[in-house]
Amino acid sequence: MSSPESVSSAITVAAENIGGIDSTEVTLQPGVNVLTGRNATNRTSFLQTIMAALGSQRSSLKGDADAGSVELAFDDDQYTRYLERRNGEVVFDGDPYLDDPELADLFAFLLESNEARRAVRAGDDLRELIMRPIDTDEIEAEISSLEAEKRDIDQRLEELSRLDAELPDLEEDRVALENEIETTTERIDELEAELDEFDLDVEASRERKAEIESAFADLQEARTELESIEYDLETERESYAELERERDDLEDDLEEVDDTEESPERLEGRVQELRSRKRSLDTTVSELQSVIRFNEERLADDGFEFDLEESVESSDDGDGDITEQLLGDSSDVVCWTCGSQVDRERIESTLDRLRSLRQQKLDERSDLQEQIDDLSSRQKEIRQQTQKRGQIETRLEAIEDELERREQRIEELEADLEDQQERVDDLESDAETFEDAEYGDVIEAHRDLNRLELELEDLEEERDEVQDRIDEIEAKIEERGEVEDRRETIEDELTDLRTRVDRIEANAVDAFNEHMESILSILEYRNIDRIWIERREKTVREGRRKVSRTAFDLHIVRTTEDGRTYEDTVDHLSESEREVTGLVFALAGYLVHDVYEVVPFMLLDSLEAIDSNRIADLVEYFEEYVDCLVVALLREDAEALSDSYAYVEEI
Repeated sequence: MSSPESVSSAITVAAENIGGIDSTEVTLQPGVNVLTGRNATNRTSFLQTIMAALGSQRSSLKGDADAGSVELAFDDDQYTRYLERRNGEVVFDGDPYLDDPELADLFAFLLESNEARRAVRAGDDLRELIMRPIDTDEIEAEISSLEAEKRDIDQRLEELSRLDAELPDLEEDRVALENEIETTTERIDELEAELDEFDLDVEASRERKAEIESAFADLQEARTELESIEYDLETERESYAELERERDDLEDDLEEVDDTEESPERLEGRVQELRSRKRSLDTTVSELQSVIRFNEERLADDGFEFDLEESVESSDDGDGDITEQLLGDSSDVVCWTCGSQVDRERIESTLDRLRSLRQQKLDERSDLQEQIDDLSSRQKEIRQQTQKRGQIETRLEAIEDELERREQRIEELEADLEDQQERVDDLESDAETFEDAEYGDVIEAHRDLNRLELELEDLEEERDEVQDRIDEIEAKIEERGEVEDRRETIEDELTDLRTRVDRIEANAVDAFNEHMESILSILEYRNIDRIWIERREKTVREGRRKVSRTAFDLHIVRTTEDGRTYEDTVDHLSESEREVTGLVFALAGYLVHDVYEVVPFMLLDSLEAIDSNRIADLVEYFEEYVDCLVVALLREDAEALSDSYAYVEEI
């Protein structure tokens, strides 16, 4: 959001059924507004009212109300917010000042329940809180994308290295095959030359030679066809055996699949029943929580607020101070249901029983959720088993059909092989008839020539396959340069992005440390000398990988009575010291993230850990940044503040 409008006019806040407020309308002024008075005067509820109008969803609806509303008006603009209880949850609607209240919730609405203050009190890692308002999601997403691409490239480079290592062996195989092809070719040329040298002078001899050559040509063709049939038959038998292995594996898998009689639809009915019970428990838990919160707030306010002046005027007994009578050492509170005086312990005992009942309902809800999860898992498992069984049975049927078809094909090929073998035997017998003294050398040369020509075909086919593999590898290896260049580019981009994130984080930490030091110097808090954040790297596991992540640790520097300085942690601080530390951190966040440029209001509450003079200095310091600063204080804590501020005593 762009810079907010400057608040220059009176501010009207009207609310119904917010927090502990039934109905109110309060006028604030630009500058500092002090909500002062004793405890239980709905000051925190009024701050929640302002928060709701500005856009926060961290305001509460009055415990006994189903709907509430807020109106905030200044400088001729009006902002409205409606709260409604639906199915045990409070739903917000209307037209608030902020579309996105997250930054203001973190660092402008500084009530006791503020997330930044609570995180410090709990000793949590502060990185997420500090970096949440800073938009690094796009950078982080780009880093993740580049890291994934880098992993793919690394795998590709490893594959290219393996291929590169394969090349020398392939080159050796190619050279060996070419040498063998050359030798075979030379021998074929020699045999063809020998056959050409045979000189049969008479015409009959030439015809006889032609017959011999024709017979051997037929024999060579028949042998080639025989080899083709043998290859096809071997391929079919291997495919048949592979199908049989797959069938056996599938039958084993089928035996392992549970043949359950349970029905997913029947289980679904049980799941719906449990979900219905859980929704009922959700409503009960929410209602109990609302009742508990409402009673806790009323108990903190000591019941109903009395008009003491009216009580004094109506009293018949003039002896004693009526204020002392009402607010002395009595442990009674005014019941907000019947208006009578009730012992606080009785109300607290009732609250304890309500809390116990709510916890019991939460446990019941957890048990129901476990049952729902178990049944849902069983449903999913049954459906998966049924689907798997169906897939296996379908595949088995297909395999049986394929086995039958291949068995028939094998029988046909075996018959063809037998016929072709008989044909080869007949042709070999015919060729043997030519073996006599006159043509013996010719026949032997033909036999060798036929054999060598078949060998040459096989060698050339094998060489071509090796050459294709070499060409394929070399083509891939040619890409290595581009792949390595891309990897180097990714490394540079990752370094730049990580450096950018590191720089953003470092600047944020430095800014927080600087502002915390300034705020702490204003407070002059005697128990804490310095508060600072250390940015460090830590290794965490994400899935199967260990990755480096940054953590922001909060450190406290203290001084002993003898003047010795030492470093401490939040865990060792007292409750009031934690409150001060959390407040300092949250106020620093307000300045670091320039929250005053987003929302013109700042809300302060629960400052009891700081004395009145320091509160006055703090308010004066932040008065310069914000158009409207609203601070809730006890009367004694407000005494040191300037008389020029606007004071609100009635809400």
